[in-house]
Amino acid sequence: MRKMSKQIVVIGGGAAGMMAAISAAERGASVRLLEPNERLGKKLNITGKGRCNVTNNCPLEELMAHIPRNGRFLYSALTRFTSADTMTFFREIGVPLKTERGSRVFPQSDCAFDVSGALKRRMEQLGVRWEHDRAVSIIAGDGTVCGVKGEKADYPAQGVILATGGLSYPGTGSTGDGYRMAFELGHTIVEPQGSLVPLVSDDPCCAQMQGLALKNVQVTVLNEKGKAVFSEFGEMLFTHFGVSGPLVLSSSAHLRDWDKHNYRLSVDLKPALSEEKLDERLLRDLREQSNRNMDNILLHLLPGSMVPVFCERLDIPPDLKANSLKKEQRRALLREIKHFTISVSGPRPVAEAIITSGGIKVGEVNPNSMESKKVRGLFFAGEILDVDAYTGGFNLQIAWSTGRAAGIAAAETEGEKRV
Repeated sequence: MRKMSKQIVVIGGGAAGMMAAISAAERGASVRLLEPNERLGKKLNITGKGRCNVTNNCPLEELMAHIPRNGRFLYSALTRFTSADTMTFFREIGVPLKTERGSRVFPQSDCAFDVSGALKRRMEQLGVRWEHDRAVSIIAGDGTVCGVKGEKADYPAQGVILATGGLSYPGTGSTGDGYRMAFELGHTIVEPQGSLVPLVSDDPCCAQMQGLALKNVQVTVLNEKGKAVFSEFGEMLFTHFGVSGPLVLSSSAHLRDWDKHNYRLSVDLKPALSEEKLDERLLRDLREQSNRNMDNILLHLLPGSMVPVFCERLDIPPDLKANSLKKEQRRALLREIKHFTISVSGPRPVAEAIITSGGIKVGEVNPNSMESKKVRGLFFAGEILDVDAYTGGFNLQIAWSTGRAAGIAAAETEGEKRV
């Protein structure tokens, strides 16, 4: 007599959910995927500014170094499905890839829809059924999953994979429903907050320089004791509310407990030059253009919208002649160029974050299988877990690896009840 396929329900049609559904179906499970959105991979389609930064083509050690929160928990999943495995997987399902600066991997087409479309086709090939329904609750009895209650119907299951994402980009379907369903089954939810999120500043200079993008700068984040908690080279952006851009988003993953700490950014506008070399250049400019106004001199060193800010901060009259600049003022100018400081008061709302930090407490989840330690047959994948990483394809790699682990385990784990 032919053995019945194990019935698996995946809640959430994002990156982790689709990978979980494919992985379970490849191992013979009968899979239903519940997703109420009009299309799958809605958030995936806007990642990487619509290009989809699929993964990061780096060794495991480097990948781990880019996961500031609960990286050790992910070690098993990331070891068994590496970034190299991810690249092979996507090439095999018809998505040619390319590697760009910072080892970031994108589809050759620069189109995120090609990634989500290939995942959807692979699910169809494997017989995964997409139900346009919103999950309301997970049905369990005697500590074991037995189905999912949806708004339209109930779905029996020997395994349920919860991959609903976090709270970032709620318009894509990340509404926090997954947290509620897990909490109802006894799981601890670490309070969600934005990670990879812009930062708010009360410094009026930010609004003055709104729209200014700085490239090739070094941003260091200091706490109230002057200790550096983050430092990296790259790009940042001034906005009407504060600061944003790749460096700021990455730094936000390190900034927690805002009620206990005061943070400030220190921006080195000329990281390629030592203070001595910068001083030599400034002295040469002052000497060769001694009769020019200081605002004109500064235009050779700074973006135009920064010049009034520097003049105001250093109390240097814009029309001051270069030959009238005092030594103390020149020294102060050098320090400001190498240490342009901006206080920050907190992150923007979690809805504006690229990803959510917080979620299912990882101590309650088996790191090898992604199965709940509290409810047999319940698995987790992706952003719903209390893990997060920096920008550069690392968060999507977490989605692929945890989705793979959950899908395989859900299909292969025996469904008998715990005694």
